[in-house]
Amino acid sequence: MSRVGKKPIPIPSGVDVKIGDDWLEVKGPKGTLRGPIPAAIKAEVKGNELTFAHVGNEKGGNAAFGLARALSNNMVLGVTEGFQKVLEIVGVGYRAQVQGRTLTLNLGYSNPVEYTIPEGIEVSVEQKNQVVVKGIDKQQVGSVAAEIRGFREPEPYKGKGVKYLDEHIRRKVGKTGA
Repeated sequence: MSRVGKKPIPIPSGVDVKIGDDWLEVKGPKGTLRGPIPAAIKAEVKGNELTFAHVGNEKGGNAAFGLARALSNNMVLGVTEGFQKVLEIVGVGYRAQVQGRTLTLNLGYSNPVEYTIPEGIEVSVEQKNQVVVKGIDKQQVGSVAAEIRGFREPEPYKGKGVKYLDEHIRRKVGKTGA
């Protein structure tokens, strides 16, 4: 039995949870999220806590037990606090700008990279070298941050590129002159 799945999720005030046959919907001050629940898992609201129970002996049901609880907890955290990832742009002349729903990145290529910001995500630029990606869906925030990082991943010799703020780039020595 999953240890994660056994923990109840506290529901803060101002958050409304609706449970369907195979879905869970969470409404809060920042928005609404809806996610699936596997068939082998039963969710119910007891007081101000959301609990999960494993139903049946389906193969993989035990793994889905902890997963369903973790994803539901992320939905509750998302509609109350939200999630954010901070990216740092390292390199001479590398910078970012936000104009409407478009993020423009100058990353050393001959033309700037234009990235259209998806719905539900908020991107802001602090200073010229920090890009903050915010949203209520943890998976979507991580996916958008990874896409932006993918435009110019940090290289190991000088560390130039787009990296997460807390990421450590392992450096290589490079050539030594004769």
